[in-house]
Amino acid sequence: MTSLKNLSLVKTIKQTKKRVKIMAIDNKLAKKIGKDILISLFIYSLPVLALVIWFQYTGETPWRDVPKAQSLTAPHYLKFIEPFFNNFKDLGYYVVLVVLGIVEFLFGLYDNKWTLTEKKIDIACLVIPKVLMPIVTAYFSLHLLPYVIPHAKDVFCWVPFWGGFFLIAVADDLTQYWYHRIHHQLPFLWRFHRTHHSAPYMGMAMASRQNFIYTVFFSQIYVTSTLVYLGMGYSALFVTVIKSIITLSAHSSIAWDKPFYKYKVLHPFAWVLERLISTPATHHAHHADTTDDGVGYYKGNFGNMFFIWDVIFKTGIITRKFPQTYGLKHYKAEEWYAQFLWPIFKSKKEGSELAKNGPEVGDEVEEFGGKFGVA
Repeated sequence: MTSLKNLSLVKTIKQTKKRVKIMAIDNKLAKKIGKDILISLFIYSLPVLALVIWFQYTGETPWRDVPKAQSLTAPHYLKFIEPFFNNFKDLGYYVVLVVLGIVEFLFGLYDNKWTLTEKKIDIACLVIPKVLMPIVTAYFSLHLLPYVIPHAKDVFCWVPFWGGFFLIAVADDLTQYWYHRIHHQLPFLWRFHRTHHSAPYMGMAMASRQNFIYTVFFSQIYVTSTLVYLGMGYSALFVTVIKSIITLSAHSSIAWDKPFYKYKVLHPFAWVLERLISTPATHHAHHADTTDDGVGYYKGNFGNMFFIWDVIFKTGIITRKFPQTYGLKHYKAEEWYAQFLWPIFKSKKEGSELAKNGPEVGDEVEEFGGKFGVA
């Protein structure tokens, strides 16, 4: 009896120590997030401050002679490349996605991991949002915004193209950085983002793989839609296409950045490139199924278009190496509908994070719940 009591006491002490440790990390994480939010507010203001300084320096007052559209005051050379951006936005995105996907398959870069279950998930996540999300964004842009701010339509169409470009690039991508980061660092949000990480491979097949609820609440979509409503649609077109190209290439299993690491003459360019934008090396590390090898880093590397956010907030690592394996160690190949529409539909797989009584985080360890450490 005494022995059982002692065992029970030891177990209680261990559990208490674990809870205290987690609470300590909770507090550390909260302080870091609070500090980084303050820095982010300053970063958000930089494009606006730059515009103010520019107008002070040049003496320009474009708001006094407002054009009918931002595109009317844009640099003339943009007219030559505008058709490419318009076509890419409408159809080119899918052409690039399919072509790169075919190349990846021809080179066997999926390593026979694209099973029937994975195909169902990837196809559902690609096709269904492309049909439904335009309805959501159209309602937001054409009905909600005019109702909430009826007199603000095109009020900032006088903003110069490059001013609008950098304003939207920062506002859109920094917002997505935070949306992405909190889904990794706040455990109760993890399962909404989990689907994107469950793929045991990288490539075009999984680039759009997301839980639909996560997609609907993509915060940057509404930030950019608001700026378009306010009159900066022409700048938004170029930002959106450039961001799509960067994020697609970062998810690709074609490691186009390797030559920059191989040849010394390209190392200075690589140093800038890998700190400015997401590359296959930095983003693949984020999708690794472990951090134990010194290459994978799913606790950081949150940047989407810009990796510089990870540099500023110290949430990233750069190794110029690629993980050996991807996905989740505790992945149970849950049903496509559970991965796509959790928590509306639950998985029937016992022990799954997506099951009715499944764990909030499937790979919990003492270091603060697996995927939720302080980067």
